[in-house]
Amino acid sequence: MVDLNGQYEAIKDQVNSSFSTILQTSAFINGPEVHSFQKELENYLDVKHVIPCANGTDALQIAMMGLDLKPGDEIITADFTFAATVEVIALLQLTPVLVDVHPDTFNIDPKAIERAITAKTKAIVPVHLFGQCANMDAILALAEKYNLYVIEDNAQAIGANYTHATGKKQKAGVIGHVAATSFFPSKNLGAYGDGGAIFTNDDSLAHTLRGIVNHGMYERYHHDVVGVNSRLDSLQAAVLRAKLPLLNEYNAKRRDTARKYNLAFKNIAHIETPITVNGCEGICDTCDCHVFHQYTLKITNGKRDALVKHLGEHGIPCGVYYPIPLHKQKAYVDDRYNDADFPVTNELVQQVISLPMHTELDDEQISFITDTVITFIQ
Repeated sequence: MVDLNGQYEAIKDQVNSSFSTILQTSAFINGPEVHSFQKELENYLDVKHVIPCANGTDALQIAMMGLDLKPGDEIITADFTFAATVEVIALLQLTPVLVDVHPDTFNIDPKAIERAITAKTKAIVPVHLFGQCANMDAILALAEKYNLYVIEDNAQAIGANYTHATGKKQKAGVIGHVAATSFFPSKNLGAYGDGGAIFTNDDSLAHTLRGIVNHGMYERYHHDVVGVNSRLDSLQAAVLRAKLPLLNEYNAKRRDTARKYNLAFKNIAHIETPITVNGCEGICDTCDCHVFHQYTLKITNGKRDALVKHLGEHGIPCGVYYPIPLHKQKAYVDDRYNDADFPVTNELVQQVISLPMHTELDDEQISFITDTVITFIQ
């Protein structure tokens, strides 16, 4: 699904040199590489504050801790996403409220959000799934109308741009009150281990978050807030520093691969290719709304699982993201949920399949993948 070794070959001199310096200086925690990466990512995103941390799940949890949410507060998020999004809500003894998603973009449905809002609702967590933003104009309008926080789960869309109805563009992750991202190795901007970060333009919130990630300390052994131990280490920061200047190039290569996939699958019955919010399929020369963390098809003839097996038999990796809705996961089953309220998610889990998507795919590989899919479907 990803070729991290191939990507490493292009940056290995810089990475190896940085690793050597870190090993020689022993500046493993909160060293110069971490501080430099923080500043460079702030400049890239045009955001006031980046708070690095240990992983993307921690980033979500710390973001919620910084907002001083109380046990029992309701947090609305998408049913069709990875469990980490709802996991941290439950860990903080908040109440997850799952809602359905849009059938085209797979992102949270603003109409479903509004139907779920109650007097206990305190925040919305839109997940920018597979590489493009949720409908942030509609979500921000709901947040203003009902006085809610917006916490962006940006683990899959770093580098994507969102174009507001006004024409203003912002990077994914700097639109709401606070955002979380992951630097898991397979991400568009991935480390060589775990890593994450929180983004915000709120000075006061940023100060709180910087204390939380470091045991609640602003001064050594003075614990002003309840915190956790969640820090990005210098070795991971060095990898991310090497990759950040290449992120736009990486994302452009992903869009180029998506273009080739889309052309191959065009007009093939029972295959639906990804749809983007601006209708240009995310693959025109100027489009930057989709960064294709995953390239996800819908197989509409009921043969998705058979296709997974077929691809495996031909040595082609693929993924089903996600096979079970969160509202049906054992850990999150709740009498509040009516299965009929999730028609889109219930259909998607039977249809979606993600094909290999990374910066090192070549035309021969893409042709082999698409030919294998088409031959089976037809």
